[in-house]
Amino acid sequence: MSATPSAPATPLDVLTRLAEVIESRKGGDPDKSYVARLFHKGTDTVLKKVGEEATEAVMAGKDMACEASEANRKALVGEFADLWFHSMVAMAHLGLHPHEVIGELARREGLSGLEEFAARGKVKTSEGGAS
Repeated sequence: MSATPSAPATPLDVLTRLAEVIESRKGGDPDKSYVARLFHKGTDTVLKKVGEEATEAVMAGKDMACEASEANRKALVGEFADLWFHSMVAMAHLGLHPHEVIGELARREGLSGLEEFAARGKVKTSEGGAS
């Protein structure tokens, strides 16, 4: 009897498994797990790491905008992966689950950006950001 091949993992499956691994590291040994070490160091360290990764993603994006090479593309994907990962660590640290964020994105689907900003009381600036 042969085993039935499993369906390929969806992006949501990957995020769910990663969230489970991150959650399992809470209370883990900081000497044996990078994620446990971040949790052990506390909120400031976790959130600073998200900020660092966001900055690195921005810089990689600027590199990609200046020169759309395969190396810059690979670096940009890597930096966004780091940002997503560390954002998920921060969410877990703060008691959130990625499904909550995905749910919020689903709620916003179909809204224009300007309508969504208005619903949150945000004002779009001339630079394209919200204030």
